[in-house]
Amino acid sequence: MAERIVKLPDVGEGIAEAELVEWHVKVGDIIREDDLLAAVMTDKATVEIPAPVDGKVTWIGAEIGDTVAIGSALVRLEVAGEGGAVDAPAEDVELEDLPPAEAPTPPARAPRQPETAEEPPRAMTVPRPAKALAGAAAPAPALPRRAPGERPLASPAVRLKAREAGIDLRQVAGTGPAGRILHEDLDAFLLRGPEAERKPGLAEKTGVSEIKVVGLRRKIAEKMALSKARIPHITIVEEVDVSALEDLRAVLNKKPTPERPKLTLLPFLMRAMVKALAEQPNLNALYDDEAGIVRQHAGIHLGIATQTPGGLMVPVVKHAEARDIFGCALELNRIAERARQGTATRDELTGSTITITSLGAMGGIATTPVINHPEVAIVGVNKMMVRPVWDGTTFVPRKMMNLSSSFDHRVVDGWDAAVFVQRLKELLENPATLFIDV
Repeated sequence: MAERIVKLPDVGEGIAEAELVEWHVKVGDIIREDDLLAAVMTDKATVEIPAPVDGKVTWIGAEIGDTVAIGSALVRLEVAGEGGAVDAPAEDVELEDLPPAEAPTPPARAPRQPETAEEPPRAMTVPRPAKALAGAAAPAPALPRRAPGERPLASPAVRLKAREAGIDLRQVAGTGPAGRILHEDLDAFLLRGPEAERKPGLAEKTGVSEIKVVGLRRKIAEKMALSKARIPHITIVEEVDVSALEDLRAVLNKKPTPERPKLTLLPFLMRAMVKALAEQPNLNALYDDEAGIVRQHAGIHLGIATQTPGGLMVPVVKHAEARDIFGCALELNRIAERARQGTATRDELTGSTITITSLGAMGGIATTPVINHPEVAIVGVNKMMVRPVWDGTTFVPRKMMNLSSSFDHRVVDGWDAAVFVQRLKELLENPATLFIDV
């Protein structure tokens, strides 16, 4: 038999390392060519590594959450043939040949070979003998069940001691004959305090689960920590009357077609941001705080925070300034679906210049969005609700929604942030202005 070493392939231009996020095999598994070995992640793009040959897994080179350098040994396989270890060059598996990552499904495996004497014995857990600890209080006996109004049994001395301590003897469990309460029972009750009688089926839980933060969740944690550590946020919450916008949306959605899909509120907000950013291009920017340079972008690339089964991702609608409202909706639907399916490319997940975040119907009254570093602004959409609004003579029901927008206060003054938010409010409350130049 010969040994084959499978190395981590080149998973992208300029990528020197990747995080191991999932193993599909373990030592001792018999695998076939193209069976999945592992999944790695870099820049929020997950890549699955297939086996180049048939063989038996004899060694794995990393644990989930470890960072592995490109070209490092990932798996050792025992394969048919003679000779020593043979490296599987990194070029054996090219990135474009790899299937897009999806929700992991364990691949079918051949039956595992019987364990040999060389396999290390499994660790055995030896139960600890039950041993009373010195000074430890014994478990409290269950409270005696007495008939309503029944007087607990106790000596006069015990009753006097209980009265002086302010204890109701009906709460004390007696261990003497016929449930008589002894001095020892009263002392134990004073030590542990009163305990309510537990109802059947209820029990205390003391287990603690340790869950390693890996993959996309670790990327999100690092990104959020970086943003909060470096960016001094200022958040403005503004109320917007979207009644007219909702009426227009209902009309436009009457006859959807493949070219004109049903519209949510987001495409309207995207067009409003395009118009507002044309007047304040300093908000469509990235701040390199280490170099002290703000890079304003002519193209508006809107990041759309999207919840996926693996966690929060931010696919990007590139050049929103060149798309009409239906074009924004089509591209938004496309990239959001690819992100949820785990098939979004690295290009589709990078390059945003400003971000929109929305929890839809799950959103609260107001939020404090975290800026997507190194951007300088983010716009948050909150839940739409019908509220009574004073129109000057009476209260009328209106569809209201709050926008919560955060800004990098190092490069965006509060006045400029307020002007931007008020412009969004004006455009959304008068949706016809989204389609004409005013």
